[in-house]
Amino acid sequence: MSRYRDSVCRICRRENLKLYLKGDRCYSDKCSFDRRSYPPGQHGQRRRGKMSDYGVQLREKQKVKRSYGLSEKQFRLVFERADQKKGITGENLLLSLELRLDNVIYRLGLANSRPQARQLVRHNHFQVNGRKANIPSFQMKVGDVVEVREKSRSVQAITDALEAAVRRSAPQWMELDSENMRGSIRSLPTREDIAMPIQENLIVELYSK
Repeated sequence: MSRYRDSVCRICRRENLKLYLKGDRCYSDKCSFDRRSYPPGQHGQRRRGKMSDYGVQLREKQKVKRSYGLSEKQFRLVFERADQKKGITGENLLLSLELRLDNVIYRLGLANSRPQARQLVRHNHFQVNGRKANIPSFQMKVGDVVEVREKSRSVQAITDALEAAVRRSAPQWMELDSENMRGSIRSLPTREDIAMPIQENLIVELYSK
């Protein structure tokens, strides 16, 4: 699978939105988006022109896809599965993205960013319901418990993330037990629980063409 190897700060600047891809750095005065809030590249400081309807829809899809760290193929697959479920396709899409294991770990505060959460999952630092879990796209369910494996509780990245998590409480649909390095899913997230400004209807329109 192709991997993005350039500066992730360029992604935030391109999407004109802080996506918090670098953890604590995004909250500091070193954040590149705050210092240079114009698009990257040679012509980045030119005035942004008016986009077509397709361009607006594409940027919305790119914003969400890059925020959750998915490739185009992965994102399209998540959308197709959301489209097959009962209910509103856009909300089903966001629900599926929020319940990914790597996102749950990030939301709980067991990692400083989604990219870091994905790496920690791949390196076998977590378990779900007492069993090893190393697939970032694993879909969590209500009642599931994710915790740091015993041998990984001294990993610096995890302990640093937990210290930072004290300053940012976990969402209401989750419960964090920082002392025991574990968290659980109390209920399914609602549309109101997703604070990032997303117009999911634009993504549905884009894929419906």
